[in-house]
Amino acid sequence: MIEAREFVEAARARGFDWYAGVPCSYLTPFINYVLQEDSLRYVSMANEGDAVALAAGVTLGGGRGVAMMQNSGLGNAVSPLTSLTWTFRLPQLLIVTWRGEPGAPDEPQHALMGPVTPAMLDTMEIPWEVFPAETAAIAPALERAAAHMQATGRPYALVMRKGSVAPHALQPGAAGTPAVTGTVVTVEERQRGVAPGSRPSRRDALAEVVAGTPLESTVVLASTGYCGRELYALDDRPNQLYMVGSMGCVTPLALGLALARPDLKVVALDGDGAALMRMGAMATIGAYRPANLWHLLLDNAAHESTGGQGTVSAAVSFGQVAAACGYATALETDAAADLGAWLRLSQGAGPRFARLRTRTGTPHDLPRPKTTPEQVRARFMRHIGAGRVGPDHGA
Repeated sequence: MIEAREFVEAARARGFDWYAGVPCSYLTPFINYVLQEDSLRYVSMANEGDAVALAAGVTLGGGRGVAMMQNSGLGNAVSPLTSLTWTFRLPQLLIVTWRGEPGAPDEPQHALMGPVTPAMLDTMEIPWEVFPAETAAIAPALERAAAHMQATGRPYALVMRKGSVAPHALQPGAAGTPAVTGTVVTVEERQRGVAPGSRPSRRDALAEVVAGTPLESTVVLASTGYCGRELYALDDRPNQLYMVGSMGCVTPLALGLALARPDLKVVALDGDGAALMRMGAMATIGAYRPANLWHLLLDNAAHESTGGQGTVSAAVSFGQVAAACGYATALETDAAADLGAWLRLSQGAGPRFARLRTRTGTPHDLPRPKTTPEQVRARFMRHIGAGRVGPDHGA
């Protein structure tokens, strides 16, 4: 058994100073220790996939992150682990607890996940080893993890058995919950009731975004599907990242980047289907309140890239959701021209939310990016001075 301090400080010495996750009793000593260290950061996430995406955002900004989760939540993290961190080569350290380990009695809900946890990591091509339970084993394990991350640009996992870490008390007042401001946000609504066919196109909206996001100070993260492809076709700039897969993860990715790089203005381009998939991310954004994050939801009420099947977005007041979650401002509009003024709002208070209702429709022969996700990521990181992670493979 080791002390939380021993591992966390050894990890800090190797650049790991961001932690994100969903609590598990095995992880309690780590979380409690990090929460009480001012120079470390723990972000409490709504689900394990969001934790992986947030740590990827930290990496994108040039930092090093640790995503922590119970193995029962590993399923929630499969999408970002296989189509975000793997695809873009955004490494992070994973600490996965081994509930239901064969031979170790546990609760019935862990009876299946326990035995299959190693196989799940193997299938996702994530190398792993048992979490160090002795002080002398900590540094070698971290060196192996760091070496793999540097060589491949992909995650490495430590699988934690019960009793690996000694208890660490959480002092009163150190729970890590962001302060509640009590601010009441009025949702600004403009041009409600415009007929769907008269609403702006996605291209209209993206043209406003390009015009309002200068290269020098602003970055744009585009959700998967037609959003990223159309932004690429409109104007392929080094301050833009086009997500592929990882549906719903653009907001926690943007949150990680915004928290790690307060010097940047971060604009997250979301879609209605994606936002509905991971609405818990809005609560996390509203709680941690980064002043440099702009969250734009382009809502055409359809899963357009898969054939135009409808979403349930028409029944949701996203502006009210954002306001209730703690966003500083919330705008609902049918006019793309409103985005210019919205993007020019000061960073004195944040985050900022806007939902633009758009019509369906995509340009004919919309191209896919000719650059690979790795190359887009490497170019983006060079542009913001974040260095490099892993091989750049011709980027």
